[in-house]
Amino acid sequence: MRTVGLVVLLAVALAGRILAQGDVAARLGGRLPPAVVTAVRQLADSAAARGLPVDPLVDKAIEGGAKGVPGERVVAAVRVVLNRLGQAATALRAAGLPTSDPDVIEAAAFAISAGLDARAAAELARRSRAPYSPAATLRVAGTLAALGVPATETVQVVQQAIAGGQSPGALLNLPQEVEASVARGASPAAAAAGLGQGQGRGQGQGLGQGQGLPSSSPHGPPPGKGQSHKP
Repeated sequence: MRTVGLVVLLAVALAGRILAQGDVAARLGGRLPPAVVTAVRQLADSAAARGLPVDPLVDKAIEGGAKGVPGERVVAAVRVVLNRLGQAATALRAAGLPTSDPDVIEAAAFAISAGLDARAAAELARRSRAPYSPAATLRVAGTLAALGVPATETVQVVQQAIAGGQSPGALLNLPQEVEASVARGASPAAAAAGLGQGQGRGQGQGLGQGQGLPSSSPHGPPPGKGQSHKP
């Protein structure tokens, strides 16, 4: 019975791999030269075999094709994304976190790509217990880093928001508050420092109120998956 079970599991895994290959080829067909499609499909197979999400690789390849990037550079960029996903998954496992959620791996890879240390990203994910979503926390941190907030300050501000019991909505608004402060002439680091000073005022208040930052705007989406792996 055990042998039969293993055969069934192998058959299911093989069928999933074939479906993944077909899906990658179908999504990239006509967008990129056949040789590039084959190379990306092989990288996608490698990601799937390691339990990593495949969509970011395909999205990066599609992005390169749409911009007319030469094939070898598209493949190199996809390989970089694969390496980042691998780094993220390794760091999450080292922190004792499950890596079955592709959203968390993608968000951690985004944060690492934006400049955060892999271990720091994993620590942020570990601290993000309910009501905080690890993926959302990592995207906020990655977005802050992408806005120019130094990595150390990024981690500090996000950790303070969580430790201070700020609402998940207030956490998601951190990048908007930094952008608003930068638009008014502050440096990203100074804007982040203002957020840190504004924390601890209670869950009902915006993180930057009273510190030269406008209250969080209800308009515009919070940082999400579409921001991952920007060129």
